Amino acid sequence: MTTYKLQAGDPFPTLTVPDAEGTTRDISKPIGGHDWMMVVVYRGRHCPMCTRYLNELEPLVPELAKIGVDVVAVSGDSAEQLAQHRDKLDVTFPLYRSLSVEQMKQLGLYISDPRSPKETDHPFAEPGLFVINERGTLQVVDISNNPFVRPTLETLVSGLRWIRDPANNYPIRGMHPYA
Repeated sequence: MTTYKLQAGDPFPTLTVPDAEGTTRDISKPIGGHDWMMVVVYRGRHCPMCTRYLNELEPLVPELAKIGVDVVAVSGDSAEQLAQHRDKLDVTFPLYRSLSVEQMKQLGLYISDPRSPKETDHPFAEPGLFVINERGTLQVVDISNNPFVRPTLETLVSGLRWIRDPANNYPIRGMHPYA
């Protein structure tokens, strides 16, 4: 099986999704005076590890805002599933829903089918985390095929703080050509 994967330095695609109330936004573009964007893709309401990860991200959002990084999270869940999940979450950053299988593929995410109707009722994306710089290109890419492998958030925020410091002149990593 061959799958497309976004590469470091690639332009991040337009990604328009609705929030819980149905208001759509292109989450590839930062708002609120930020010039970078972090998009966290999570599996959905059925995943306790995703709930924990999103809750662990919440206290780091102010530090990300200080360095100009806007934060959102998105899943393939329905409006009802997102509303139910919000009851388990203690987050203030925006949550989006209805990520389509086509959009999951466009992002190069691994996609799983539910093991049973108790898990969920639709194919869902495995975790992904994308940091988009001021040029709209991917500065950081993390794609996993299961919920057990994700970046450590404190290390990620510390690294982004270092990358954002102009004195470090840190380039996008991982751009050595294959051919």
